[in-house]
Amino acid sequence: MDDQQFSQLLDYFGLSWRGYRKVRKGVKKRISRHMSDLGCQNMAVYLIELATNEESRHVCEHLMTVSISRFFRDKKLWETLQSEIIPQLIEKPQEKINVWVAGCASGEEVYSLKVIWEDLRPGYLHLPDMVIMATDLNPQYLKRAKAGAYPPSSLKELPEKFRSHYFHKQKEKNLYSVKAILKIGIVWKNHNFLEDSPEGQFDLIFIRNNLLTYYNDMIKISVLRKVTDALSDNGFLIIGSHEKLPYKTSDIFSKTSFSYVYRKRLGAQSI
Repeated sequence: MDDQQFSQLLDYFGLSWRGYRKVRKGVKKRISRHMSDLGCQNMAVYLIELATNEESRHVCEHLMTVSISRFFRDKKLWETLQSEIIPQLIEKPQEKINVWVAGCASGEEVYSLKVIWEDLRPGYLHLPDMVIMATDLNPQYLKRAKAGAYPPSSLKELPEKFRSHYFHKQKEKNLYSVKAILKIGIVWKNHNFLEDSPEGQFDLIFIRNNLLTYYNDMIKISVLRKVTDALSDNGFLIIGSHEKLPYKTSDIFSKTSFSYVYRKRLGAQSI
């Protein structure tokens, strides 16, 4: 498959060439195998198959997903979450904090959040419950996330004090498994964020290194409208460190110490 054919597939799904440029080699191999399995000899035939066969389309969507993550990716963000953002979220008494991690991949980001949440617990007389809705389009990623077992490379940025306290090394494999305490309060759900947001309002939403990287602006704005509506007043939206929102934010979000962390203004209207 050449780049021109791959671009046709990206256009079909509303995906961004810029986002896939560095990862396209592996994605193209997966798609080529799928085309071969279906007996599609060229992209034109394949696109017809996707348009007329819902199962084939779903398989292709899963093959197009990219899982590049690790614990405490962008370490400074996690330090700021622990020292500034979460303390602001729990300033007022409440029973629970609702979090949505959209495009959670294999769960590293979800468990990173649980690590700093549990690490904060001893400093508070009453820390609210944290309920995390962790969603991803790819069921295989969710299966790995639920299992919670990771190679050492995924933990290379995780401070040693957290590794020893919240993980145990499997004897038979070179893997580290999260301890049971980190799995409490997580709801794993197969979900396409191009569709409606999960029910309820969220105090904190992660949408890092997925929507804003891999989709075109038209789709970004459509999805972000739903994400913003799902975010509570004074709630925080976190995107990737190299990502930008495709619209003016001053009427919706107030500034924070991070250019890619946004706090929804009280009573802010939708995009």
